[in-house]
Amino acid sequence: MNVTAVIPTINEEGTIGSVIDGLLKSVEGIEIIVVDTDSTDRTKEIAAAKGAIVINESKRGYGTAYKTGLKRAKGDLIVCMDGDNTYPTDIVKPLLEIIWMDEVNFISCDRMTLRTQHNYTSLHYIGNSILNFTMRLLFKITLNDSQSGMWIFYREFYEKMKNLSNGMSFSEDIKIDAVRLGKLIEVPIKYGIRISKPKLKTWNDGFMNLFHLFIKRIQE
Repeated sequence: MNVTAVIPTINEEGTIGSVIDGLLKSVEGIEIIVVDTDSTDRTKEIAAAKGAIVINESKRGYGTAYKTGLKRAKGDLIVCMDGDNTYPTDIVKPLLEIIWMDEVNFISCDRMTLRTQHNYTSLHYIGNSILNFTMRLLFKITLNDSQSGMWIFYREFYEKMKNLSNGMSFSEDIKIDAVRLGKLIEVPIKYGIRISKPKLKTWNDGFMNLFHLFIKRIQE
């Protein structure tokens, strides 16, 4: 089956090349789509030189970037991950084999199980735990890492999903729909140490994601 990787970026010139190289090494013939949200560095040039399809998305939003890239994806299977080299590329091929053999629809990578203080701080752990608990309370969905940003799924499965957020809450929404529509499993990964400037605003984005869960529950 054909595979497409979709990577949202903003100012990732120090890491995007390594991410693309890792994906190309892990999966032969993989299509790589980089959705760049107006980087001011050389992210787009490096990605294009490595053979990625580069799409410029001027509208900000984590979910918006993914939706833009997923519309262009040609692969039967989709790999989604960040461009900051915190998610491991060498695990992609084994994950693809799992989703083929185990007849699951969606794999979400779990950063919490193998976390350390170096790659995942106590503050992030507490925040993620609160969001995990809230998702379980409101939607009866139990996940170790509801905020993970690395997933593998079938494109046709994604196309069944509705009303996904345009912001950071896209990560929550896609997992909720995955559980409701099919079979989701989590696979522990070793999360890397970020070397580029974080795009996540810990307190603001954390509260927004929490608020989003309550609004989503009320609207349903």
